[in-house]
Order: sequence, then structure tokens, then C-alpha cells
Amino acid sequence: MLNITFYIFIGITAIQLFYYLIVFGRFAFAKAQSVTPKKVPVSVIVCAKNEAENVKKYVPLIAEQDYPDFEVILIDDASSDETLDILEEFEQKYPHVRLVKVENNEAFWANKKFALTLGIKSAKKQYLLFTDSDCYPTSKDWITQMSAQFSQNHTIVLGYGAYEKVKNSLLNKIIRFDEMLRATQYFSWAKMGSPYLGEGRNMAYKKDEFFAVNGYMSHMHVRSGEDSLFINQAATGKNTTVCYTPESFTYCEAKKTYRQWFAQKKRQIYLHSIFKGSDKLRIRLFFIAQLLFPFFAAALLILGYNWMYVVPVIGFRYLIAWLTLGYSAGKLKEKDVMYWFPFIEIMLIFTQLNVYVSNMFTKPVHWK
Repeated sequence: MLNITFYIFIGITAIQLFYYLIVFGRFAFAKAQSVTPKKVPVSVIVCAKNEAENVKKYVPLIAEQDYPDFEVILIDDASSDETLDILEEFEQKYPHVRLVKVENNEAFWANKKFALTLGIKSAKKQYLLFTDSDCYPTSKDWITQMSAQFSQNHTIVLGYGAYEKVKNSLLNKIIRFDEMLRATQYFSWAKMGSPYLGEGRNMAYKKDEFFAVNGYMSHMHVRSGEDSLFINQAATGKNTTVCYTPESFTYCEAKKTYRQWFAQKKRQIYLHSIFKGSDKLRIRLFFIAQLLFPFFAAALLILGYNWMYVVPVIGFRYLIAWLTLGYSAGKLKEKDVMYWFPFIEIMLIFTQLNVYVSNMFTKPVHWK
């Protein structure tokens, strides 16, 4: 019986090594990305709802980008604070900034996808670049870096939306590790020709791609997921590429409490259940292997199986995972989270398990 358990343990480890070396290695061990600037016309789209303080700080960083041909579409999604007043001031200050005002209606009450659709339709440029109202680009070359990845074939570009670092915060490290791992997955699968996910805090695509899939209509009833559900539907191995130069990153503030982050994870993982079948399978297989590995390792050691067989497997698995994710973290400027890797990984595994169980009984907040 113990021998069978050990063979299952070896199989679980093999699945993990496949992900870390074959899949994640496509991004982790890739060369630094080179950029040849292009001059494609770009509309930067930012949707804001009750984000007065954030838009006051971050819109100038977007409006003052160093790029020859771009406009900024600011969408006020029926704000009840001072957001609209501030956006109107920016429209007066910057000639290339235009404001789209959205009022609530019965059919699309408080639906960000409806607001974004109005903004996309009003865009005058053919290439669209998205970020959130609580995010800011890391450099004045953000548009240059992201738009440089467009080509005749590549009309969807996936970027990295990072979180700000908070000193001496373990929760912040866990959240940033989770986002680094998440980006490693969707970058790697995109590089392998199977894109399935993108982050709305930093992505770009040609306007034609939006209308080719009728925009958000197939999932308009889902309150969230305007980014990931769109990419899952529209992205292919031929039309999608990635951008991971440090100058292309955007940043925003991470959740401050575990409860807030847990709610965010509920929404993210709930979206996976709406993905295409093959995409759900690859996500769940990785998670199941991650979950079962420590359980089988602990069971074999507790039950007295020959440690000379078990310990080397454990050590080799952690070495490969640490090496692969370490290179990925280096590319994404998240090296400090890897010092806590084994502990953070265990915390993340059990958090996700808790989320899966929670989602079985209650849907995330803000979902229809």
C-alpha cells in the first residue's frame, strides 16, 4: 500500500515538474524582452467609479506619457463622489483627454462592462490600452512599451499589473507572490500558444478584436471579469503576445486585509468556472497537484516510508520550483517574495482550497 502511495506521489511530482519546467519555463527562462518602438495610434481607456483621490494622482501620469499619437478616454461610471468634477478638469487641461459620462440605467445598473463598452465605442484610435483608475504606469514609456508588441498578427498584448510593496507586511508578500505566480502562468501559456487569461490593470488590443466577439455580450450578466473573460474568449495563439519589460508595468495598492484579499480571490477563482473547458482543466490540474504534494509527502514520512526515497523527491521538487519562480520573479521585479517561498506557497494553497469550498456555497460579492 505504501509503495502505491509513493508511486502516486511520484506522479504528482512529475505533473508539477511539467508545469514548472516545460510550461512556466517558457517565461521564466526567456531572454530579456527587446522593444522596437512603433507609432500606432493608441487610445488609453480608464474607467473610474468613486475614485476621486486616485484619478487626481494617476490620470496626469497617463496623460503625460511620452508617445506621439495617443488619446486618453476617461469614463465616469456614474460616480457619486467628486470623480466626475476632477475628470472634467482633466478634460479641460489636456487636449488629448476626452470624457465619457455614464449614467445608471435599469438594464445595466452599475455594470462596468457597459461603461467600458461606451468608452471603447467612443475611442478614435484603432489600438486600445487599458488600466484601472487606481493604477499608474511605472514610466513615461508605458504606452511605447506596450504598443511596441503589436504587429500584423499580434493584436492582443498581455502586460503585468503589479502591486506596490509594503514593508514588513507578510500579507503583502503573499498577495504579490500570488500575482507573480498568476502572471507567470498566463504569460507562459500565451508564449506556448494557448492564452487564457489577462489582467485588466495592464492589457491592450486592437479595437477589431473587441467587436469580433461582440464585446462583453456573452458574459454581460457577470458583474466582473471584463478582462479575463474577454481574453479567454478572444485570445488565440496567433493573435496574442506578451509584454514584460519593467517600463511596461503598472502598479496599484494591494488589499490591506486578508478578508479583502480573500474576497478578491473568490472572484478570480469563480471566473475560472466560466472559462473554456481546456483552460479550466489546466488551472485545476496545477492546483490539485500543488494541493496533494505536501499531503502525500507528509503521509509517507509519517507512515515511515524510506526517507531516502521521499526526501530527495521533495528536495528536487522545491529546487526546481524555487529556481523557476525565482527567475520569473526576477523578470517581474518581485525577488523579495521568493525568500518566503515555501511558507507563502503553503499559505496560498490552503487559501485557495478555502476559496474553492466557499465558492461552492456562496457566489462572490458583486456577481449576478
